[in-house]
Amino acid sequence: MKNDFWRFRRLRMNPLIRNMIAETTLTKNDLIYPLFVIFGEKVKNPVGSMPGVYQMSIDVLVDECKEIVELGIPAVILFGIPEHKDPLGTDAYSENGIIQRAVREIKDKVKNLVVITDVCLCEYTSHGHCGILDGEVIHNDKSIELYAKIALSQVKAGADIVAPSDMMDGRVQKIREVLDENGFENIPIMSYSSKFASSLYGPFREAAQGAPKFGDRKSHQMDFRNSDEAVREAEQDILEGADIVMVKPASYYLDIVHRIKTTFQVPVAAYQVSGEYAMIKAAGAKGWLEEEKVMIESLFAIKRAGADLILTYFAKEIAKLIDRKII
Repeated sequence: MKNDFWRFRRLRMNPLIRNMIAETTLTKNDLIYPLFVIFGEKVKNPVGSMPGVYQMSIDVLVDECKEIVELGIPAVILFGIPEHKDPLGTDAYSENGIIQRAVREIKDKVKNLVVITDVCLCEYTSHGHCGILDGEVIHNDKSIELYAKIALSQVKAGADIVAPSDMMDGRVQKIREVLDENGFENIPIMSYSSKFASSLYGPFREAAQGAPKFGDRKSHQMDFRNSDEAVREAEQDILEGADIVMVKPASYYLDIVHRIKTTFQVPVAAYQVSGEYAMIKAAGAKGWLEEEKVMIESLFAIKRAGADLILTYFAKEIAKLIDRKII
C-alpha cells in the first residue's frame, strides 16, 4: 500500500530512538558560568532577585571554582564589585583591583579552568556608566583607551579570555592592538557584539552594583527593534579581531543568534541573562512552571538557534543533570 504521508510519530514512540536522532545536543563544554566577586573574607552575599547566585569574596570564589571544575564546567566569567568607585573607574585596571586579585588566586589554586574576564567600567565608575563622561555623554574614543588598559591588566593577572561588554565603537580593535603590542597575541577576545538595551538586566545590576546613576544605556547598547544592525555589529567586531562574538540577552534574541552563526560561521556565544534566569526561578517557585523542564528547554533553544557557548547561571544545575543522564 502506498503511503501518501510520512508518519513522523514512528521515531517519537521510543525514548531511546528519540535520543538517537536528536538534532541538538547540550554538553558541559557549551557552558560558561558567571560569577560575582567582592572584597572581604568568607563573604557569600545572596542576590535577592537571583536565587542561588551570590557575591563572593575571593576565598569563597576559589572554592566555588574548584567545585565548578569537579562538575566538568570548563569556564567561568568574572564580574567585579570594587571597594572604591570614581569617575574614571580606576579600580577596573588597578594591579590590585578585585578582578586582578581574583584571577591570580584562581590561577594559583585551581587547575583546568578557563577564566574569562568582563571588560567594562560600569561597576567601577561612580556614575555607573560604561565609559568616561563628557557632560552626560560617554566619550567613545577616550573610553576605549581605558578598555584596552583594563584588558591588558586582566591578562597580565592571568585571564585566558577577555570579554569587552561596553558596546563602544572600535574597542575590539584597540584591545587587540594593545594585547598584541604587549606580547599577548594568543589571548582570545570574546566580544559582546550584539548587546541589546534590554529590560532583562535588572537582577544583574543588583548583583554587580552597576546601575547608572542617571539616564540609560541606549546610546551604546543596541535597539531591540533592529536585527540587520546586530549582524553589522558582529561583522565589525570580527574584522577588528574578535575570536568569539556574543549575543545578549539570549532567549528573546534567538533570531540574532541564528543570523550571526549562519552568516559568519564563527564561534557564537549567547548570554542567558539575569532576567531570563530570574523569571524561570520565580515561576518555578510559584509552581506556575516546572522549573527544571523549562530550564532545560530554554538552553536547548539557545543551542538549537546556533550558539556554540552559553553563559548561564544554570550551568551547575545543568552539569549535574548531564551527569545523571537526564539530558
